[in-house]
Amino acid sequence: MLTVRTPKIADAIAAQIEKLILEGALRPGEKLAPERDLAQKLDVSRPSLRDGIDKLVARGLLTSSKSGTYVAQFLSPVMAPLANLYRGNQQAFADYFEFRQCVEARAARDAALRATNVERAAIRACLDGMCKAHKLEDPAQEAEADVALHMLVYEAGHNFVVLHVMRALSELLRNNIFFNRKNLYLKAGVREKLLAQHMAIGDAVISEDPERAETAAADHIGFVFDTVAEIQRADARLDTSLLRARRSDLLAG
Repeated sequence: MLTVRTPKIADAIAAQIEKLILEGALRPGEKLAPERDLAQKLDVSRPSLRDGIDKLVARGLLTSSKSGTYVAQFLSPVMAPLANLYRGNQQAFADYFEFRQCVEARAARDAALRATNVERAAIRACLDGMCKAHKLEDPAQEAEADVALHMLVYEAGHNFVVLHVMRALSELLRNNIFFNRKNLYLKAGVREKLLAQHMAIGDAVISEDPERAETAAADHIGFVFDTVAEIQRADARLDTSLLRARRSDLLAG
């Protein structure tokens, strides 16, 4: 006689939370609701919830401590050594933008084809926030809105691998591994161009125009690469000038 086994409640809880992590609803570093509240929301007992969480902790998807339960930064152990390896390397800098251009173009195309009404509304709201930050002339706020828009496009593309890998890479951007994003927004005339490019990407996705979205995203990354490279060349020229100006410090009087 064939016996059908009912999955344990703890396994079902673990599977549900895992699905939320996979789909990006729960993001690395986010803290889960307290055990009592979470058990009520999931309509399960606290012991079953605890068992389910323990399973995910053992698999490295959650971390648990006295301060609470968090979604693990599961790609950080991989990215941290790479970040140190890439830092200041010009070939890695160029390779990063080549990679970004390919991924961004495809992600924008997929978003235009796959985005739901909820995701299109979120992109529209992000563009509104970006315009407000631009009017405030706040480079830091604009840079954060920049990252937020790209993340929304990844989410709307509905490719889990792209979503999680690019989320991890966005942390490298926040730590200025490849370039200083604030300097990009401080360069004369760049803020206006970046805003126009982001609006073009978002509008194409919202309008469900995959070709236009793909082109807009590729052009945007190409522009950022060229602009950052020019900033770096200007900084190098300044360093050389300062070194020459101080040459007398190295010579006998």
